[in-house]
Amino acid sequence: MREKTIEQKFRAAVKAAGGLALKFTSPGFDGVPDRLALLPGGRMAFVEVKAPGKKSRPLQLARHRLLRQLGFKVYVLDDESQIGGMVDEIQST
Repeated sequence: MREKTIEQKFRAAVKAAGGLALKFTSPGFDGVPDRLALLPGGRMAFVEVKAPGKKSRPLQLARHRLLRQLGFKVYVLDDESQIGGMVDEIQST
């Protein structure tokens, strides 16, 4: 399965939960996660979408650590089977 397909399914699941899965870009600050998941109740998380079996680059891992140190949830999504549990976890935190 391609990264694009996983990303589309994630966006659809977030939308079904009443939220938004916004494309996240930060000019001049490379390595940030692909999506910002915004769910009802002020719940949010950053989501890095990868093709199955692909790993985050070192710069991406550094950005994930930085965001987590700031108190944000950061997920790496590389399999569509993770989507439901991920959305549920974002909603519950």
